[in-house]
Amino acid sequence: MWLQLLFRTVTSRGRSAASQNHRVVVYGTDGHFRLMSNMAAYRRKRGSNAELSGRSKKPKIQQKEAEKDEAGDEFTIPPPVSEGKWTNKERVLIFSSRGINFRTRHLMQDLRTLMPHSKADTKMDRKDKLFVVNEVCEMKNCNKCVYFEAKKKQDLYMWISNAPEGPSAKFLVQNIHTLAELKMTGNCLKGSRPLLSFDPAFDRDPYLAVLKELFIQIFGTPRYHPKSQPFVDHVFTFSVADKRIWFRNYQIIEEDASLVEIGPRFVLNLIKIFKGSFGGPTLYENPYYQSPNMHRRIIRLATAAKVREKQQVKELKKMKKGDETQVVASDPTADVFATPAEKKPQVIETQPPLPKPRVKRKDKKFKRQRLAKKRV
Repeated sequence: MWLQLLFRTVTSRGRSAASQNHRVVVYGTDGHFRLMSNMAAYRRKRGSNAELSGRSKKPKIQQKEAEKDEAGDEFTIPPPVSEGKWTNKERVLIFSSRGINFRTRHLMQDLRTLMPHSKADTKMDRKDKLFVVNEVCEMKNCNKCVYFEAKKKQDLYMWISNAPEGPSAKFLVQNIHTLAELKMTGNCLKGSRPLLSFDPAFDRDPYLAVLKELFIQIFGTPRYHPKSQPFVDHVFTFSVADKRIWFRNYQIIEEDASLVEIGPRFVLNLIKIFKGSFGGPTLYENPYYQSPNMHRRIIRLATAAKVREKQQVKELKKMKKGDETQVVASDPTADVFATPAEKKPQVIETQPPLPKPRVKRKDKKFKRQRLAKKRV
């Protein structure tokens, strides 16, 4: 009885389509639909209206599994790679101010590629104060920040901060090399979690211990992050040399466990560590830090001193040459054989000279005669 009613409703709604294709949709008790072509009879099992009403509640996955069971094929879903939960919700905001050059832009893009838990934002205006960065982090739902600040189109400063409580540190970035350079021959999987290797000096000095904790929280990819891969194939190294922090990135080769540098690489010269985020009381100030303006001033003064020294050397040589020459007294007998020349009387002409007479040469031929001779 229910089959006849269902057949009437389907044919009344799509009579034109059924007349063209000669196909009718029939629902069964198992919740699946089938097509009857050429109005052929289809043998069905008896069912109740309750079963029909419950067919729409089954999800699509159960329908596919039921179809697989009916066909007799075994379909198994592989288990997930890791069943852990993403508990460490660290998100790092990486952006910069206006006025950066191409090398800084490539460095920033490389860090975003290597850190799957990072986020990007538009460039910030240089007129805005640094406290605005905390509001940007709050809007982007980030609790860590790496901010590149460019000055004079040649100096690059990097801020790393724990927003909004702090602490934060300011560095001068030097010797930048990016992933795109030909020297970096290694390669690694995008989104893989890195190993963090620190110099033993980070455990000796208190201010380096604070920076170590900041680097771990910023550069370490959280476990079970959705965008990360469950592989470890590269190492971030932080070493201390020449009162600076040297950053390197190496690939781990599986065959012999050797290291090949990938990039990027840069050197961080610490300036200050602040208690707050992008400001606040100063916890540590680097006594060995020299600003780029002072460094350039020292180079100019050294160049000027070299030029001044060369001029003084030239003057001393001139003075020595003047002292070495001996002044010889004049000899009275030297003018014995000098005979004075006779002085000619000065004649002043008051009238212009007469013109010279013009004598016509008879042996000189006319012009037409000379041309005729040449033609011959």
